[in-house]
Amino acid sequence: MTHTSVSAYAAPAPKAPLERITIPRRELGAHDILIDIKYAGICHSDIHTVRAEWGDGGAFPIVPGHEIAGVVAEVGAEVTRYRAGDRVGVGCFVDSCRECDNCRAGLEQYCTGELGNVGTYNATGRDGETTYGGYSTHIVVDENYALRIPESIPLDAAAPLLCAGITLYSPLAHWQAGPGKKVAIVGLGGLGHMGVKIAHAMGAEVTVLSQSLRKKDDGLRLGADRYYATSDPATFEELAGSFDLIVNTVSANLDLNAYLGLLRTDGTLVQVGAPENPLPVAAFALIPQRKSLAGSMIGGIAETQEMLDFCGEHGLAADIEVIGADRINEAYERVMASDVRYRFVIDTATI
Repeated sequence: MTHTSVSAYAAPAPKAPLERITIPRRELGAHDILIDIKYAGICHSDIHTVRAEWGDGGAFPIVPGHEIAGVVAEVGAEVTRYRAGDRVGVGCFVDSCRECDNCRAGLEQYCTGELGNVGTYNATGRDGETTYGGYSTHIVVDENYALRIPESIPLDAAAPLLCAGITLYSPLAHWQAGPGKKVAIVGLGGLGHMGVKIAHAMGAEVTVLSQSLRKKDDGLRLGADRYYATSDPATFEELAGSFDLIVNTVSANLDLNAYLGLLRTDGTLVQVGAPENPLPVAAFALIPQRKSLAGSMIGGIAETQEMLDFCGEHGLAADIEVIGADRINEAYERVMASDVRYRFVIDTATI
């Protein structure tokens, strides 16, 4: 296979600072597009991965980044979906088996093929090559796994939609957040702030459950109707049995039993944050009132495009802080300290 070389930022080893390197990108296949990456969001998943917090598996050096926004630079001979100059995005995966029931149903994120979905980085593609993510100047992807970014969304603020946006949109859509539904978003970070915006735009009554009231003004500005501090035990008494749907965006270990107590009959708590350690749940936190505990992972290609179009129609985008590549390691530390409102985005022209 012929390759071309591009600049990128990578973690050379577990827990090592990221540094500039050169990586290979495959030459265009018939259905591939070459994307000139303009912006790449920093997701908490990137940090978990390069710090080996989800296990020690990893094909180092790892080039993170699955919130990618850019412009098509070239197209393969048989590409029909895109042409040079189109504004496009790439999310958390760049391929799947395309044949399993889930892929055929547009649920590529849950691909049950031999490789499962092929992650945008730190994965092995069907060609046997390691995938490298968006902390780089260019990427080559199959046209079927790219998304069209509406003109109404700035590219820098669109990048986080490719993970944070779809991670919240998918469960909110699946569990039918909308008028007459009471929805709680746990955590007001990179994921949570998009959950508030999207749930509000869907017409739901939105409550933020955050550790403190420090971001209350932001939460209300973003569309929340109510904002409560979970550090106050009175919150769990006052809100008991209140919600149809709770989406937990927090990557730390919370007492899920306490949050299950906030659900109405037939309510659902959806876990999208991925803590390092298991989350214990008592059976009797679920059995009374027929409550459900569920998980959700990003979205399929069609649903991700639906999310982008929804955001474009409703004027939604991520609240971001744009940084140069030389500040990636600093940004990681600030993410861990919850010192960002609400997503760092790398200007890849600085790589």
